[in-house]
Amino acid sequence: MTGPQAFSSGPWASPATVPRELLRRPRRRGNVLFTVLVSLAMLVGAAVMSLVLVLSNAPGALAVGVILAALPVGPVIACFLWLDRYEPEPVPLLVMAFGWGALVATAAALVLQLADRSILRTPDTWTGVIVAPITEEGAKGLFVVLLLVTRRRVIDGVLDGIVYAGLVGVGFAFSENILYLGGAYMGGHAMGPGGLGSATTLFVVRGVFSPFAHPLFTSLTGIGVGIAVVTRRRAVRFLAPLLGYVGAVIAHGSWNASASFNGGRLFVLTYLFAMVPAFLLLAGFAIWARGREGRMLTRSLSDCARRGLIDPAEVPWLVRLPARRASRRLARAHGGPMADRVMREYQQQAVELGFLHDRYLRGTAPADTGERGAVMVRRLRALRPYVGFPQPAPTPWSTPPSTSWGPGR
Repeated sequence: MTGPQAFSSGPWASPATVPRELLRRPRRRGNVLFTVLVSLAMLVGAAVMSLVLVLSNAPGALAVGVILAALPVGPVIACFLWLDRYEPEPVPLLVMAFGWGALVATAAALVLQLADRSILRTPDTWTGVIVAPITEEGAKGLFVVLLLVTRRRVIDGVLDGIVYAGLVGVGFAFSENILYLGGAYMGGHAMGPGGLGSATTLFVVRGVFSPFAHPLFTSLTGIGVGIAVVTRRRAVRFLAPLLGYVGAVIAHGSWNASASFNGGRLFVLTYLFAMVPAFLLLAGFAIWARGREGRMLTRSLSDCARRGLIDPAEVPWLVRLPARRASRRLARAHGGPMADRVMREYQQQAVELGFLHDRYLRGTAPADTGERGAVMVRRLRALRPYVGFPQPAPTPWSTPPSTSWGPGR
């Protein structure tokens, strides 16, 4: 890669003069029904969880539970956001995913399990192995399914499904850990002598050795939803989320069973020979999926370049993560923070165009593909005078710029 001296010259407008409207991300068409449903559900869930937390723990125990439960949240969320670097999801939706897990899914699972205990009177052992996985994974996975049904365009594939489902799982684990850690601090028949020692011991088990448990289980549902988005087969669109949910329930139930049966003696073996390999497998799959996204974007944007929508020499600087960072560093050195911001906007808009164009090439594009793509191309061309890239190597082909974009070009 060339150094700063190779930064492309020629007519490059000062980033300080870029129109402010170009720096505002175009609003994605939100779904009013989705927003209303999630907002109402979160209000109800917040009320239920507030009542449960207050009734379950003394103020001191509640404070200890909240503090300890919050410790693993940041690192786990950071791992999922690290995977989502090509096309970062809208922050409001990510917050909703976490809130759904922390409030809605936890409250719904508690209510359903209480109903089961009152009506069906399932024994406690089987509640943890059967009822809890079914209700908890159903409540968590519902958020990703709602996204699929009402806001399908925000999920571009398997990786997006993993990110949203993972954040729901992180939120669920956060609220559940508050209950467990607060209970351990208070002590009792099933929780030990109580005090900070008991809470810390439980934190090591739940927060240090298995913070990815709930995100791991729910990610299986997210994978199913992601497959449903990219497939052209109707049967797969229906079966993939369902099979993902079934896989989440089985994994969750197996994990709980290892701690419930045979005095919990199988827990360590299950952790070492099932949980850890499963986590590593999912992590490897997610990293592979991100690499696959990079290769897909290269193909898609190269095809856009052949159609004259972008300069073919820009493709590596828009797709390769090290090259993207190098472009932003050079922009920052040339024009300061504003140039860096303009470069980020240009790269992000190009990536969104690449995802949309890939769906067009695969035959799974939405009906408004032409309209959305034309808007993206116009924004790219409006931003282009304020962007400069390192001088690339010559390419074997070049296409005159086109004035429009859409299917059939």
